[in-house]
Amino acid sequence: MFLILPGEPKFKYEYQKGFPWRHDNLVAPFDFAILKTPQRIQEERKEQLKTVLPYFTVDTSVYNSSINALKRNWEISRDTSEALKLQVFDTLRSQLQEIYQNGVLQRSIETMEVLKGKPAIRKKIGTNVTRIDTGKIYSEKSAYNKIYADLQRLKEKKPEAEKWVNTISLENYIRANLFYDGETTQKEREEATKSISLTEGMMQMGERIILEGEIVDSQKYQILESLKDSYEKERGKGINRYMVSIGKGTLILFFMVLIFTFLYIYRLDIINQFSKLSFLLLLLVSMVSLTNLINTLPNLHIYLVPFAIFPIIIRTFFDSRTAIFTLLIAALLAGFYAPNNYEFVLMQVSAGVVAVFTLNKMHRRGHIIMAAVLVLITYSLVYATLELIYEGTLKTFNYKILQWFVFSSIFILLVYPLVYVFEKIFGFVSDVTLIELSDTNQPLLRKLSEEAPGTFQHSIQIANIAEDVILKIGGNPFLVRAGALYHDIGKIAKPGFFIENQVAGINPHDRIEFIKSAEIVIEHVKSGIKMAKKHKLPEPLIEFIATHHGTTRANYFFIKHNQQNPDNKKDESSFKYPGPLPKSKEASVVMIVDGIEAASRSLKEKTFDNLKILIENMVEQKIKDKQLDLSDLTFNDIGIIKETLLKKLINIYHIRIEYPKEND
Repeated sequence: MFLILPGEPKFKYEYQKGFPWRHDNLVAPFDFAILKTPQRIQEERKEQLKTVLPYFTVDTSVYNSSINALKRNWEISRDTSEALKLQVFDTLRSQLQEIYQNGVLQRSIETMEVLKGKPAIRKKIGTNVTRIDTGKIYSEKSAYNKIYADLQRLKEKKPEAEKWVNTISLENYIRANLFYDGETTQKEREEATKSISLTEGMMQMGERIILEGEIVDSQKYQILESLKDSYEKERGKGINRYMVSIGKGTLILFFMVLIFTFLYIYRLDIINQFSKLSFLLLLLVSMVSLTNLINTLPNLHIYLVPFAIFPIIIRTFFDSRTAIFTLLIAALLAGFYAPNNYEFVLMQVSAGVVAVFTLNKMHRRGHIIMAAVLVLITYSLVYATLELIYEGTLKTFNYKILQWFVFSSIFILLVYPLVYVFEKIFGFVSDVTLIELSDTNQPLLRKLSEEAPGTFQHSIQIANIAEDVILKIGGNPFLVRAGALYHDIGKIAKPGFFIENQVAGINPHDRIEFIKSAEIVIEHVKSGIKMAKKHKLPEPLIEFIATHHGTTRANYFFIKHNQQNPDNKKDESSFKYPGPLPKSKEASVVMIVDGIEAASRSLKEKTFDNLKILIENMVEQKIKDKQLDLSDLTFNDIGIIKETLLKKLINIYHIRIEYPKEND
C-alpha cells in the first residue's frame, strides 16, 4: 500500500464546479499557463484533422497488366475488318487509361470511413504525391459501368462494331489500383495535431484567481485546474522524499488502525484467522493497485475499474457491514489517483452500497445480473446529478463517459468465477457453494439416504427446523441447512447401530457390552469427520459434524453400564463425545435441535406440555453442561429457539392444544 500511494505533492485545495470557493482569497503564487479544457483540445484536434487528406498508394502494375491482357486477347481474334477492330481496341485502351490515371478503388467512396467528408485524397506514385478530387475517383463497379456505357454508345454510332464489343469481358481488365496508406496518413495526422497549443493565456504571479465564497464557474474551474497541474509539477522538482514517505506511512497507519479497530469491535473472528485477514487486506491492496494502474494508462478511464466487485466479494464471504466499511476505506485510498477526488469517492461508494444491498443473498444468477444493472443506473444517475449541479444543464453531458460505466458494470459478472477462485485459495464457503452442497443428489447425501435412510430423514428434519430457527434469530440459513444435512454422515459406517435405521425387533446393541456400544455410537463423529475430509467438504461444515454432540456423554449407555456393574463403574470420560464445543450460532442451533428432536421421538405421550417441558429441560441441561459457552447465542436467542422448536414439534406431531372447558 505504501508503494502505490502517490509520492508527488497534492494540491491542498478542494473545489467543485458550481460550488462556492470555501477557502481564503486565492492569488497566483507564481506565473503559470492556463490550460485548455480537454473538450476544447478535442474540438481543435477535430478541426485540424478535417484538413488532413488520406494517402493512397498507386499500383502502376495494374494498368500495365490490364493493357497487356487486352493486347493478347485482341491479337488472338481473327477477322478481315482490322481497321474496325483497331478502332474498338483504341477506344477501350483510352478508357482504361483514363480511369486508371484517376484511380480505381476496390469499393465505393461512400463505404470507406477514411473518405467520409473528404473532398480529395493524396495519391502516391513512388515519391511523387498529387492531389485528386474524390469525385474523379472510380470504384471497380463504377469503372465497369462507365466503360460499358461508352462501348454501348460506340455500338449505336457504328453498328458494325457490335460484334467486337460483345466479345469484350470488361471484368478481366478492371481491378483496383488505389490502396489506402494508413501509415503515411497517420504521420500526417500526428504532424497536423502537433501544432495545437495546450494553453490559452497566462496568469501572472499575484494576480487574483478567486475570492472566498465566489462560485467556481467553468472559467475559474479551468484556471484552478491549471494552477493545480503547475503546482504539482513545480513542487515535485524540489520535493523532500523523506517527508513524503513519513506522510504516506502515517496515512496508511491511520487507515490500518481504523480497519483493525472495526474488526476488533465487530468481526474479531477475522483478526483471529490469518486466511480471512490476509484475504481482506490483499483484496483491498489489489483494488487500489488496479485503480492506480488503470488511471496511468492513456486510453482508459478510471471509471473502467469495476469497483463494485470489491464490496460484493467482501459481502459474499463476510457481511454487509464489513463490506461497506472496507469499501469506504478503499474508495478514499483510490481517490488519490482520481482526477476529481470527491466525484470518484461519491460515485464508487454509492454504487458499492447499492451492489451490497442488491446482493444481500447471492444464490441465483439473476441476482448478479440485477446488481450489474442497478450499479450502471447508479453510476449514470449520480454522474448526471453532479453534472446538473456543476453546469446547471445536461447539454454539456459527456455521453462517452457512459461507455466506461457500462464496461465497469459488465465486469461485475466476473464475481461468480472470482468467488470460486477465492474459495479454493482461502478455503472460504459462499452461499452458492452451500446451496450446491445441500442438493440431496450430492454423492455423500445420496449414500446416506441409501445406507442409512432413517438418519437421512432425521437430518432433513433437523435441517428444516434449524433453518426456521436461524431465520428468526439471525444467521446464515444456507450454512445451517447444509450443516444439518451432513452432521450425521458418520452413521454411514455402522447404520444398524442407530435406532432410526433399525428393523423392528433387531438391535445389535443387545449382543455387546454397554461400553462397546458407547464407543460405536461416539465413533460416528470421528467417522463423519473422516468422510467429510475425504469428500473435501469445507471446514465450516465439518464444524457441524464435530460439534453436534459437543462434549456430552452417551448417557443411556453410561447409566446402564453402572447399573449392571456396580462394582466396576467406569469413569464418564469413556462415554463422552470428543467435542469440540460449537462456536458459530449456526452450529449451536443444530446441536440444540438435534438433541431435542431425537429425544422428542422417544416420548410416549407427545403432548403440548410434555414437549414444552422436554425443550426447557434439555436447553437448560446444555447450558448447565457448558455446551454453549463458546457460542454466539444470547439469552434472547435461546428464548426464540425454545419458542420456535415448540411450534415446529407441535406441527410435526399434529398435536392439538387442549382448551379449558367453560363452567356450566
